Amino acid sequence: MTSISFWIASAALIVVYVEAWSRSPLLHRTSTSKTSSQKHSTYQTNEQTAADGMAVLADSDGKGKNKWFPIKPADALSPHNDYDTLVKAAYLRHVLVSSEEMVDLIMEIYSKGGMLPGKDVSYSQSDGDIFSRLAKDVSLCTNSREDGGKIGWVDNPNHNGNTDSENIEKINQVVYGMISPEVIRNLFQERVKGGDIVKLLTTDGTGWHLIRVDDLHIVLQPSNAVAEGSKNIINKQRSKLKGSGNVPLSPVFQKVDAVNSSERNNIIDNDQSNLIYSVPNAQYYKILTAGCQMNVADSERIMGVLEGELGLKPLESANDDDDGTTVDTSLLALPSKSNKKKSTATTPDIILLNTCTIRDHAEQKVYDALGPYASLKRSGKSLAIVVAGCVAQQEGEALLRRFPEIDLVLGPQYIPWLGELLVEVGKGSQLCMTENMIWSERGGVGTAESGDSTREKDGDWMVPIKRGHSTRAWVNVIYGCNEHCTYCVVPSVRGVEQSRSMEAILQECLQLAESGYKEITLLGQNIDAYGRDMMPRRTFADLLHYLNENLPSSLSRIRYVTSHPRYFSDRVIDAVANLDKVCECFHMPFQAGDDKVLRDMRRGYSYDSYMNIIRKIRNKAPDASICGDVIVGFPGETEEEFQRTLDLMEEVKFDNLNMFAYSPRPNTEAANWDNQIPQDVQSDRLQRVQSLAAKHALERSQRYLGRVVEVLVEDRNPKNGNEVMGRTRQGRQVFFPGDINQLKGEMAMVEILEARTWSLVGRIAHDDLNP
Repeated sequence: MTSISFWIASAALIVVYVEAWSRSPLLHRTSTSKTSSQKHSTYQTNEQTAADGMAVLADSDGKGKNKWFPIKPADALSPHNDYDTLVKAAYLRHVLVSSEEMVDLIMEIYSKGGMLPGKDVSYSQSDGDIFSRLAKDVSLCTNSREDGGKIGWVDNPNHNGNTDSENIEKINQVVYGMISPEVIRNLFQERVKGGDIVKLLTTDGTGWHLIRVDDLHIVLQPSNAVAEGSKNIINKQRSKLKGSGNVPLSPVFQKVDAVNSSERNNIIDNDQSNLIYSVPNAQYYKILTAGCQMNVADSERIMGVLEGELGLKPLESANDDDDGTTVDTSLLALPSKSNKKKSTATTPDIILLNTCTIRDHAEQKVYDALGPYASLKRSGKSLAIVVAGCVAQQEGEALLRRFPEIDLVLGPQYIPWLGELLVEVGKGSQLCMTENMIWSERGGVGTAESGDSTREKDGDWMVPIKRGHSTRAWVNVIYGCNEHCTYCVVPSVRGVEQSRSMEAILQECLQLAESGYKEITLLGQNIDAYGRDMMPRRTFADLLHYLNENLPSSLSRIRYVTSHPRYFSDRVIDAVANLDKVCECFHMPFQAGDDKVLRDMRRGYSYDSYMNIIRKIRNKAPDASICGDVIVGFPGETEEEFQRTLDLMEEVKFDNLNMFAYSPRPNTEAANWDNQIPQDVQSDRLQRVQSLAAKHALERSQRYLGRVVEVLVEDRNPKNGNEVMGRTRQGRQVFFPGDINQLKGEMAMVEILEARTWSLVGRIAHDDLNP
């Protein structure tokens, strides 16, 4: 394959090439656009139409009626926070051309990752922004062409119901030389989001815009947040706490750019108490995290907001020499009654519990963890208590009723606005924010009372993230899930699927590479659904190819979780087998082996179709690891049906397996069925699965004996300070002697001497480290 170097290829040459291809019969066979008689078109290829925006879930074996769920972010919004209420503006780029055929061809080049139609030639550039390069080379808009088609921020003319033409003219007049009011109105009628691309006919009908939405400017409307029927709640007047008679106090939170160092205290006048309190500014925070990788990644974003936007420090930095970057993996770290270390702080100014609801008793664990902090607040301590994560989304206002000491209940979709919300907490408000929200790369840029949508995008665009590790990093690529498996609470607590644009994902990864990171893990509850909510539709395989091509060699490993067998494609297998940066590791939850149980779970695949995927993986990537998830004791599961799970495990032989006994979760269908499996039967089956999984894991470890493998060194062995630990490309943990100060973040070639069930032991094969 060859590549066109843009320092050689002139704009005129590209225009001639594109014009030539616009007359090709291939174009007319592959175009998915509407006819030129229509004023606008979105490149939507989803099976669902834009008109319905809903998906039907079939009845699960007669246990309930068919249900309809929204599948588009804008359709999932409540009437209190609809699209035009939330979306103040969009950041746009465009390509302006003279014909619909040309705009379709440009879209085809872009959607194929830069491949020119019918040619083995790649139209690419170093920063991966093919759209901007196309704009420079072919756009007829002289005002935006040299800047990669940048239009900038364009206000939504329908925001807050604003339809006054004079006002629209005023707020958008700066861009009218590039895009007309009618085109702007048509664009927002599509209810676009970040990453979408729309083609629109010019007002005079002489040309076509291809418009890319880089991001949305979302604002919060306090007045709508407290509207009748809304799940969002703002209590500006706090009642006295029962038992103590104290009014709940919270420290003051101020944005870093608004802090006046001379104002160290805030005077709170609470009408309910008729007392005035002097409350100090917040300085230290503590985060307790439970749950999956997504929650860990969320906690990193939360820490980034607390430190980057509010100037807070981790409590550990006040008590010891820790850098405060580690995330507590449980909800068991409660405030100590005594502290032998001399420090300026023994309790935080804000405690944030980032919670998980995937397992049984999750809510009770949160209540147990809240107790000591609630007690501190009742005693008069100025302390902000925040409950975030899936339990917060699930329980909502019920948490405030159970624990009135809580200041903020924060659904996962509101993390970008945490800074603004804590400022409100510092003013004495109590908030619950759990309504569905549209994703924005930098949603917290403004509230209804602040934020200028004409501002320029800069390097500090995304929500700040404080990484928990210096070698490997989590990168979210898609949020939410549309599947509604009968046992799973994720769709109700994480919302509908919302994919980030490839360009935004790449920019985050490039920043990680510049900071010295060697490995990224792409995150999504259903990562194979990546891009199906976008216009035009993209795929996860597209994303893997895009990142592999555009990331520098220094960031040499790409991992991902979690796949869904129903949507897993051969192209992903090919990408893992052939792309040099994508690690040979597949995480493929199967959940059960029996077809009837899988139907009851509403998983959308069978034993045979799952095994067909496994056989393809073994054929194309024979040394790849295969990991999975399984649930035993699902309602109605017989012993014979459970045996099919064991049969599948014997046929696959998983490298690693996450094993769970079924537990009923709130707001899920299976929780209400009357054929629940007794706990002793569940426990027996879980033990049998665990025993078989350990046997297979050891077998899979033994294949490494005597081999020399590449290991990315991550940390010191916590049980042996003279050893380091890292992982193979297949994800197997390896321990070997070494100095962490010398080896951390390096690729070491390690000879494997011992195979354990879940790990390997070795020694450095030679002194030279891979670059």
